[in-house]
Amino acid sequence: MEEKSGAQISRKAFIQSVVILLALMIAAGILTLVVPAGQFQRMEADGREIIVPDSFEFTEKPDYPIWRWFIAPLELVTGPDGLTVIVITVFILMVGIAFAVMDKSGILKAALARIVRRFENQKYFLLLVITFFYMALGAFFGIFEEVVPLVPLMIALAYSLGWDTLTGLGMSILATNMGFSAAITNPFTIGVAQGIAKLPAFSGSGYRIVIFIFFYAMLAVFLTRHARKVEANAKASPVYEEEQATRAKYTHFAADAISHENPRTTPAIIFLLVCVASIFVTLFAGPFIPVISDLALPIVGLLFLIAGIGSGLISGVGKAAWKAAGEGLAGIAPAIPLILMAASVKYIIASGGILDTILYNAAHAFQGSNPFTAAILIYGLTLVIEFFVSSGSAKAFLLMPILVPLADLVGVTRQTAVLAYVFGDGFSNLAYPTSAVLLICLGLTAVTYPKWLRWVMGLWVWVILASLMFLAIGVAIQYGPF
Repeated sequence: MEEKSGAQISRKAFIQSVVILLALMIAAGILTLVVPAGQFQRMEADGREIIVPDSFEFTEKPDYPIWRWFIAPLELVTGPDGLTVIVITVFILMVGIAFAVMDKSGILKAALARIVRRFENQKYFLLLVITFFYMALGAFFGIFEEVVPLVPLMIALAYSLGWDTLTGLGMSILATNMGFSAAITNPFTIGVAQGIAKLPAFSGSGYRIVIFIFFYAMLAVFLTRHARKVEANAKASPVYEEEQATRAKYTHFAADAISHENPRTTPAIIFLLVCVASIFVTLFAGPFIPVISDLALPIVGLLFLIAGIGSGLISGVGKAAWKAAGEGLAGIAPAIPLILMAASVKYIIASGGILDTILYNAAHAFQGSNPFTAAILIYGLTLVIEFFVSSGSAKAFLLMPILVPLADLVGVTRQTAVLAYVFGDGFSNLAYPTSAVLLICLGLTAVTYPKWLRWVMGLWVWVILASLMFLAIGVAIQYGPF
């Protein structure tokens, strides 16, 4: 069977997410029956709505029948958050289509092949360049699942340079995940979470660039040390015995994949780079031009769509581009009901009149704790929910509507709350056994989950400590704009 282009949400992952989100919707509905209704007063400040801290009072419980719990995903589209949900959903669909066409045309593989040819005689510099390439894909564009087809190429390349399977996985999918987590303009986490928090689109990128550089250096040291150890003694690899069969499987993979280009590849890459430059111009112009700031998400989504389809057509993929676009749309479409169901949890709680009661009690529980402790709790909560709901955008709709007003109440800036959410969503993606991407990538190799976990845990300990450090700095500097 021909492999479909773009990110494809598996049936198992979809059903699992639907069951979990349905259970959360029912739990939210039950809470509306047992928790007293209450309300804070709200006021406008600098163009955004905030809670007046000491204004909570209990109110009469609204009439919210049980049957409405189950149609909440449809009702919320016409509610106060409906436009935000629609804009973000359309944005995700556009990006999904764009990446599917780029996947079909082989643009990313061609760009990677050129990097390999350019630095093939400087093997450790090549490792650093490839690691940066993959981290940038995750940090700027939110690419994660889409690099799975490139993983075998990186494993084969690692073999050819005297390294092991873990090095190949490290400089590809692990690097992408590090970039996705240390996000700069990742549209699926930063873009969605900031949209829900009513922050200017992709604001605060200066601090996130510093974070990205720090985590890149950390990963570069980790991978270089491992590669040098394996090069000096192949049996020092934790997967030496298991990977012998895999080495035979990938003997000719690198040469075949890297040599697959055509004369149209160069103009396609140039067009893609022009579109990427336009995206960066939009992102950096947003804070200075209010109109662009208000429309940044749809503009970026449209530019992604033009970049993907345009570069695909230029590369000569022909009518297959439209087939790939359809596959990309179909592949990402299951995210729509997941987003609607996740967003409806907050809608049910709000419709039952208990949202402010929950916020009041949560803020009361946080009394006496400092903002850094609150930021850590946001980070920890996201880590827990990530185990059950892996979709970054769906999880943002589930958590951010509760976390944002809570952050306002306990003195954590919304930007810091978004940063804590992004850290919790991303860094666990290649550690949890519920991660479909991790299981797929390990399935391409002979590496078992326990061996992967033992290897990567040496990095994750430092990642978590560094995450806490950056959250502490964010709290200290009142990371904003608000």
